[in-house]
Amino acid sequence: MNWSDLFSALALVLVIEGLLPFAAPGHLKKTLAMMLALEDGALRLMGLGSMLLGLLILYFVRG
Repeated sequence: MNWSDLFSALALVLVIEGLLPFAAPGHLKKTLAMMLALEDGALRLMGLGSMLLGLLILYFVRG
């Protein structure tokens, strides 16, 4: 892996993160409001699941 790969990955994260606010800002606001109501543990579990799924995808793509 080199710096170009790292910056490409970060750029893709920014593109993907920007899709929902651009395409459906109202839906994003509702989703964020629902997330505010969740317990910290539930949010941590969702974050852990997201990270593990990302690692699994990366493993199969780069493996």
